[in-house]
Amino acid sequence: MAWFDDLKTPRIKAQVSQRTSKVPEGLWVKCSGCGEILQTKVLKDGVQVCPECSRHFRMTAAERIASLTDEGSFDEYAEDLVSSDPLEFDDTKPYKARLRSAASSTGLRDAFVAGKAKLGGLPYHLGVFEFRFMGGSMGIVVGEKITRLFEAALEDELPAVVVSSSGGARMQEGILSLMQMAKTTALISRLRDRGIPYISILSDPTTGGVAASFAMLGDVILAEPGALIGFAGPRVIEQTMRQSLPQGFQRSEFLLKHGFVDRIVPRKELAQELRQWMWRLGRQTCRFPENL
Repeated sequence: MAWFDDLKTPRIKAQVSQRTSKVPEGLWVKCSGCGEILQTKVLKDGVQVCPECSRHFRMTAAERIASLTDEGSFDEYAEDLVSSDPLEFDDTKPYKARLRSAASSTGLRDAFVAGKAKLGGLPYHLGVFEFRFMGGSMGIVVGEKITRLFEAALEDELPAVVVSSSGGARMQEGILSLMQMAKTTALISRLRDRGIPYISILSDPTTGGVAASFAMLGDVILAEPGALIGFAGPRVIEQTMRQSLPQGFQRSEFLLKHGFVDRIVPRKELAQELRQWMWRLGRQTCRFPENL
């Protein structure tokens, strides 16, 4: 209804615990950071960032692509790849059924989207994870798409950018999913040998085999505020070590302090910063248009 679009988000603070309070689905979202009740339209217009506390909500692959590319410039490739269920994996639910369910809910065939795009007129190759597709887990298809992205960047002599949001390697594909760590890393070595920039952007969460491979190997590693980044999750580490972890452990601010990421960039500034890094790193080695 048109009359509803311009309503201002009410400043309502939660009066009960987060475990028991409920927010109607669809039109409203409760911020897990400050407890503010927000219109979904407000979040969408603000690139999924809370206007009250600046908490960064997770983005869909489509939203991420729209925020980091010139309108209409994204040209997807390798979109026809689908997992063949090589291990015929079956737990409480057959793997093929999980794939069908994830595809139905997201409109994608797997957890990664790759394509050639432009940002401020600057051409580059962009890949983004879709966390809603089985937690953004990396199997054979995701590894192959990332590999093709890096190969395309090499062929075109243009920067490669990957935005990670993943729970790690996909257990339903076993050792075949772990092999993608080495496969993608090998291509990064070829990019470096040719002087082609690879920029890694870490969003919430970036964990497991993704964090242990290409996500942490960028020439520049940018992270969004408050993103969970690490191999094993903090709860697993606490249970293993049987001791409490430092406050903010494995969040992007903690990793910046300890030298694991280069910069933390708020989402609203990310496109501008990304373009600057691509130009700075690639102007001597990349095939950019002469009029830029």
